[in-house]
Amino acid sequence: MAERSFAREVEDLKLGEGDIFRGEGILAITKALLQSGVSYVGGYQGSPISHLMDVLADAKDVMEELGVHFETSASEAAAAAMLSASVMYPVRGAVTWKSTAGTNVASDALSNLSSGGVTGGAMIIIGEDYGEGSSIMQERSHAFAMKSQLWLLTPRPNLPSIVKAVEEGFELSEVSNTPVMLQVGIRSCHVHGQFVARDNKRPDFTLRQALENPVRDVSRIVLPPASFVHEKEKLERRWPAAVEFIKERKINEYFGPEEGEVGIILQGGLYNGVMRALQQLGLADVYGNSSVPLYVLNISYPLIDDQIADFCVGKQAVLMVEEGAPEYIEQMLNTILRRRDIQTRVSGKDVLPMGGEYTAPVLVKGVQSFLEKYQRVLLGNQPPIPDPTPILQDPKIKALAEVVPPRPPGFCIGCPERPIFAAMKLVQGELGDHHVSGDIGCHLFSILPPFNIGSTTMGYGLSPAAASAFNVASDKRVISVMGDGGFWHNGLATSIGNAVFNKQDGVILVVDNFYSAATGGQDVMSSRAINPRRKTNNSIVNAVKGIGATWVRQIDRTYDVTKMRDTLREALTTKEEGPKIIVASSECMLNKQRRIKPLFAKAVKDGKRMVKERFGVDEDVCTGDHACIRLSGCPSLSVKHTDDPLKDDPVAAIDNNCVGCGNCGEVSEAAVLCPSFYRADIIHNPTGWDRFLAKIRGKVIGWLQARRQASRIVFAD
Repeated sequence: MAERSFAREVEDLKLGEGDIFRGEGILAITKALLQSGVSYVGGYQGSPISHLMDVLADAKDVMEELGVHFETSASEAAAAAMLSASVMYPVRGAVTWKSTAGTNVASDALSNLSSGGVTGGAMIIIGEDYGEGSSIMQERSHAFAMKSQLWLLTPRPNLPSIVKAVEEGFELSEVSNTPVMLQVGIRSCHVHGQFVARDNKRPDFTLRQALENPVRDVSRIVLPPASFVHEKEKLERRWPAAVEFIKERKINEYFGPEEGEVGIILQGGLYNGVMRALQQLGLADVYGNSSVPLYVLNISYPLIDDQIADFCVGKQAVLMVEEGAPEYIEQMLNTILRRRDIQTRVSGKDVLPMGGEYTAPVLVKGVQSFLEKYQRVLLGNQPPIPDPTPILQDPKIKALAEVVPPRPPGFCIGCPERPIFAAMKLVQGELGDHHVSGDIGCHLFSILPPFNIGSTTMGYGLSPAAASAFNVASDKRVISVMGDGGFWHNGLATSIGNAVFNKQDGVILVVDNFYSAATGGQDVMSSRAINPRRKTNNSIVNAVKGIGATWVRQIDRTYDVTKMRDTLREALTTKEEGPKIIVASSECMLNKQRRIKPLFAKAVKDGKRMVKERFGVDEDVCTGDHACIRLSGCPSLSVKHTDDPLKDDPVAAIDNNCVGCGNCGEVSEAAVLCPSFYRADIIHNPTGWDRFLAKIRGKVIGWLQARRQASRIVFAD
């Protein structure tokens, strides 16, 4: 296992009544689940909630003591379907996944879950992710809440608010017989703080009791005529019950003065950013006291019409702060106010960006624009906040941008996926360019320099399915690439099964790096490590052969660029029909280093002889061709100038970050270009024999260097 260990932090989950719990948001969510008497938990990892799955995995012993069942779901759809246990039985369940990427996958199960409704509390913890740092499409989970009528909790980013949202979320779900979604952004997941803990609670009704006392209620099964009744029940009973609960518990909060000419309505998750913006504008202090009335939506759906109307009446304008596009809440505000003939102006995306992350600088600019338009007096005589635009337009800054190249995201140092795409470039140099269908995962970095490979990506495990339209007679075959995580998530049946069934003639490359590497190194079914709690070491090759694939090749060392190149060439040129499947296996280098570095350091400390491989470039041999960089792109490869007057171009160089994977030399050898790479072995705790050899080698090398220097002097004379 390579995922981050939370073994120490998990001990805090045992804290009881009155104890002070300190930690980050992810841990607070886990503690709140245990305090709420949850019966089962599942989910699928993905930023920014990957660590929640890691925490739950490490906390399995704690949960088992309480009778809580936990498992890592095969996909978000599997996790959502798991919540069906709460449909017929009064058991509380929670699942988690990444934002709309996961909700898209889970939507079928969620629609059925929300239609029939739940008896026990059902919670979906969604990790929302916006802005340039997001790894997915910029969509909103809010749309799914509205589509399927799931109540959407968006608590303020502090631990007491998050814990309260979890605990009251289960109650809200049970009172209204409706699943709830708890939306937390990256700042909520990793915010640090403290709260007063309560005792963990064993489930009032266990899963074992449910199994031994089965219940069947036809009215909750999504079949006609019940499915038509469900929609009526949603609107006439569940919605009013939810609204009444939200009002009674005062879940949405008010801050600042009770009256004012203007006000701000905001999603709870944006509270810290809005307060920071108000502080910079001189309208709030560090203790959270605001000069502007605030209405904080700790539940963004459903909206409470009465509270919104009461907050807006008498105000000239309100600013709606909601992250992401389109402006769902802003549109609903206008509908609520106009139906009641309240003429308060609603501002929002007119002064704030339509999409992207609402960071503090973005909010400062938006709030300032709103106040300048509707109540300039609040800003006083403070100097205007500098506009960064003139600085960015400075000729010197522009000149710097032309000199400094952009730094796109790329593969880690030593990544075993890099030689795969180097081999693919070499093959395409021989056979011409091919259409390459990409997938979700680290291998998507191949679409960027230096490889520039890949045309589309349609979803996790869907690359061969996305290429299915190209199953036509042609002189070239389509290439599909997916990772082992995508393979087990959705790829085996939906993509490879589909390709086998339809006799697709394309090439499918499964990148097997032993983990769900892109989400933090969680184990998958084909992981090579022995996992005491899960069954690993399930062969991808056996799986694809089991559903009928016949042309299957296994490569156990992706760094062998020559073998990778030859296998790809064979797959693209063979006369055999049907899908050609290559399983390219090598351990994720990031997770490998995370695994072996502590072991290596301990062995060195214990006095054992340990050897670390490093690579270098002989600058006397290097011609400055830089093919190694163009075909590798490894971050540890760079260039440096040489004093050799016969070399105009800088030579290649390898920095101290090198992990000794050997890919640069392998690439050069496969390209038949460069003999300048050498390997050096760094020996820790050398033996007497090692010292003797080093002494002999040093004398020989010294003699050769002196001889060469002497010949240079003679030649110069």
